[in-house]
Amino acid sequence: MEIVVFGAGSLGSLIGGLLTRAHDVTLVGREPHISAVRKQGLRVTGEVETTVHPDARTEPLESADLAVVTVKAFDTATAARALSDCALDACLSLQNGLCEATLAEHLDAPVLAGICTYGARRREPGVVACTGVGTVALGPRGGGQSDTADRVGKAFDAAGIEIEVATDMPRRLWEKLAVNAGINAVTALSRVENGALLDGPAESVAHAAARETARVARAAGIDLSDERAAAAVERVAAATAANRSSMLQDVTAGRRTEVDAIVGVVADAEQSTPVNETTAALLRTWEAERSLR
Repeated sequence: MEIVVFGAGSLGSLIGGLLTRAHDVTLVGREPHISAVRKQGLRVTGEVETTVHPDARTEPLESADLAVVTVKAFDTATAARALSDCALDACLSLQNGLCEATLAEHLDAPVLAGICTYGARRREPGVVACTGVGTVALGPRGGGQSDTADRVGKAFDAAGIEIEVATDMPRRLWEKLAVNAGINAVTALSRVENGALLDGPAESVAHAAARETARVARAAGIDLSDERAAAAVERVAAATAANRSSMLQDVTAGRRTEVDAIVGVVADAEQSTPVNETTAALLRTWEAERSLR
């Protein structure tokens, strides 16, 4: 399969590198990472050790069988416009937030929803570390089954990626949103690793953020209970106790966060969501003071 990975940062480079083991992959990203991959290949370290040689460029191809989008949520519209000139058979989002609708607005190809639990960190140009082997779950963004999802699932499986083709992606996306609202925002504001939410003072805040997200999900017709959302926060925080969340990494580095796509979805809903409203306001204020918005 000919695959273009749009957004060759940490996760995009890892997934693209793994896919290169079985497919013709092009990484689309920024310099100096792209030049390093062109010159010496992409070295994957950590829990997966390999060196692969995907194509690498700063602009997408004219055509591909599949586009895997891994950009930050706030860059989704830009990615979609860039890919609109690329003839695609399918597109898969592996992003935070609910970005699939934005991609679908610009693309003629079917857009699949995906969730990836592989851990990735780009160490230096041309090198990405796999910090944890997880799974990729994907399926139609509206739920159910499709031949496209089955075909993409088989392509991931052929590359040795742990894959699940799911029929309930809407619920999974909202559950992930609950986890991110509970973990990302709270750890970014308190400057702690994920494990500090397990039994510290912020545990109740994280659980409350997740429960609020579940209530907004149910109002949107998604079957996600408060208990399931809070349990998911507990489970992920325990499994990633030593990790620094992506939002904490962004705040530490002085970068724009994905607050609008994660916490903002809940904070800006019609329901009362005081915890998410508070964390969103604090993060947005931090960004505004640094002219990141």
